[in-house]
Amino acid sequence: MKKIALTALVALMTLAGFAQLIDHPRKVVVVKKNAPKSSVVDFSGNPSKANVVYGRIEANGDTTLMVMLPEIDIDLMQRYLQITDTYQGRRLANNVKKVYPYAKLAGEKLQEYDSILANVSNASERNRLMRQAEKEIADQYAEELKKLNFTQGLILIRLIDRETGNTSYQVVQELRGKVRAFFYQGFARLWGYNLKTEYDPHNNPEDDEIETIVTLLERGVIS
Repeated sequence: MKKIALTALVALMTLAGFAQLIDHPRKVVVVKKNAPKSSVVDFSGNPSKANVVYGRIEANGDTTLMVMLPEIDIDLMQRYLQITDTYQGRRLANNVKKVYPYAKLAGEKLQEYDSILANVSNASERNRLMRQAEKEIADQYAEELKKLNFTQGLILIRLIDRETGNTSYQVVQELRGKVRAFFYQGFARLWGYNLKTEYDPHNNPEDDEIETIVTLLERGVIS
């Protein structure tokens, strides 16, 4: 039963698509040992010094290094610690970390599809392109998505709404039409999914917890 349910989720995700995670480059500079006071040497190409962003030779000859740390919202971090203080909270955090990359990739890939399809007016050509994309993505990611458990699938559906601004049902409807969206929704409902689920952190306590976790993931504070 789980495999069938997750297969329905795979069908959804092959329509939404995948992109790349955000990278946070960091500039690195340090001072040479015998450099004059206040001089700076660029070490941005040295990954072993990735945390050092500035160095200065003081008047007494000592070297002072300043280290760049990610900005942390204390209240947000406190909220995260409260969430993960319970077993259920730790499970939620682990599940969000597992599926968030897929939701993020889905949002970016959807934009790519929209750009491509915007220049295609022929209905049969649009369907051909979508079938091709669906097959390519399914070949690459289907096995990974089948390994998601039921709870992870539910969280993924919510996060698709967060990343695309549309429920999963709306994403399918936009890309493959109302009939296909109706079919997927009916199939998903048989196994406990609802593709029309909306992400609402303001009124849904669990979505609020998910938002805390995702925000810290996006800022690179947690991983």
